[in-house]
Amino acid sequence: MHRRNFLSSSLAASVLSLTSADDLTAQSPTSSAKAVPEYYDLRRYQLVSGPGVKLTDNYLSNALIPALNRIGIGPVGAFSVYFGPETPAYYLLMPSSKLETLVTADLQVARDETFMKAAAPFWDAPAGSPPYIRIESSLLRAFEGYPRITPPSSAATKEKRIYQLRQYQSPTNMDHVRKVDMFNNGEFAIFTKAGATGVFYADTLVGPKLPNLTYMLSFPDMTALEADWEKFIADPDWKKLSADPKFKLDPPIISNITSLVLRPLPYSQV
Repeated sequence: MHRRNFLSSSLAASVLSLTSADDLTAQSPTSSAKAVPEYYDLRRYQLVSGPGVKLTDNYLSNALIPALNRIGIGPVGAFSVYFGPETPAYYLLMPSSKLETLVTADLQVARDETFMKAAAPFWDAPAGSPPYIRIESSLLRAFEGYPRITPPSSAATKEKRIYQLRQYQSPTNMDHVRKVDMFNNGEFAIFTKAGATGVFYADTLVGPKLPNLTYMLSFPDMTALEADWEKFIADPDWKKLSADPKFKLDPPIISNITSLVLRPLPYSQV
């Protein structure tokens, strides 16, 4: 049997049986054996420099995020692009344990009189001068081994911090499953050892460029980001995991990587 086909069969059997709850959840300090993975709505607001940016800030901080909290969505992360293409752009991370709550959030907040009053300048902006160019949204589901969003401790005290948002695209669905399995078999712990705070790790269920996974790491600053990645790459456990014949294939199981550096907006809860 062809090596890739053999590995596909054996890995699929392993993943479809969900490995073992104890094996998966042991990788994350934030998880428990009975934790149900969260869902995330990851939104991108493409803005234009000018008054629309302030209007969007006011909308997110005074209208949308408080309304989302009232229906049980939170903590909500709000970020601007620090290093990345097409700026200015904002990202909004909306977590919920209930899929129905997440996918009906816009309808629910529209019935909230407090929200509608605070949102009016943004929602009622003239079509000829909208506060944004376009809003894009992806629906994600947290990995079994890292089922909950984990804000860094610095988020609570509003200390200086940055975030790295990474997306791994795979050439096939089976390669995507392999990469997810790689995270669940030790990659979380290696990031933790290196000093990086894992905020979330998730499958993209609905969105562009499928199949892919998305995850977010937090660091105090760019110096720490670079140093922690060097530690990660040099870690013996990473070298062993990445050399495992299940994951080291030709062509590789990742075909493209997108990486952005984000800064939290003042009203971010993450």
